[in-house]
Amino acid sequence: MPLPETIYSKELLGEEIVGGVESIPHSRPYMAHLKITTEKGYVTFCGGFLISRQFVLTAAHCNGREITVTLGAHDVSKRESTQQKIQKAEVEKQIIHKNYNFFSNIHDIMLLKLEKQFELTPAVDVVPLPSPSEFIDPGTMCQAAGWGQTGVTDPTSYTLREVELRIMDVEACKIFSDYDYNFQMCVGSLGRKRSPCGDSGGPLLCAGVAHGIVSHGREDAKPPAVFTRISPYVPRIYTVLSASS
Repeated sequence: MPLPETIYSKELLGEEIVGGVESIPHSRPYMAHLKITTEKGYVTFCGGFLISRQFVLTAAHCNGREITVTLGAHDVSKRESTQQKIQKAEVEKQIIHKNYNFFSNIHDIMLLKLEKQFELTPAVDVVPLPSPSEFIDPGTMCQAAGWGQTGVTDPTSYTLREVELRIMDVEACKIFSDYDYNFQMCVGSLGRKRSPCGDSGGPLLCAGVAHGIVSHGREDAKPPAVFTRISPYVPRIYTVLSASS
């Protein structure tokens, strides 16, 4: 069932890479750029990341009527020779978590199954996932990346940007009434003008492993923000991948 159009508000998407820097071109080959046409015909954008040659992991609220997935991109305003695109006709399934709750943002996770496999190249590659029991300790420094805004009032960035962030204690996210430590991560850098959000659906990497998915944050882009914790979903993810192999 289509989700409400308000799902694409800035508050939920958390689109800013505030205080970040431009990524070295193609240094994050797992990054996916999603162009989404909503049920009402609006166009919006999300991030995602390649976890196998046929699956992209992103946020559940990034679903839509049509999706174009682009991998191998650094500057999405250009036709780079490294880019590979999968049009909506080749997105076989949008697999939203069955318990995803739009209002609480719990289980904000979705797999995109592609009819055709991507070709792996130096600019297009998969990223590893954590073990099911792996929880990152508060204080750990991680990185987020995306093509979103560089400030609350700034335009979106055509080039991929990234920012370093800290995993925060659960108490820091009590401002979010539905925050659930078992399924979500509290991320930010209090005291610094850094937003933990890339495009919604983009990954949070800790020591080279994708531990989180950009979910939602504050409208003013101030920390902390909430990421979907990937580890609880890993068994189900691999079950879906295995069934498709």
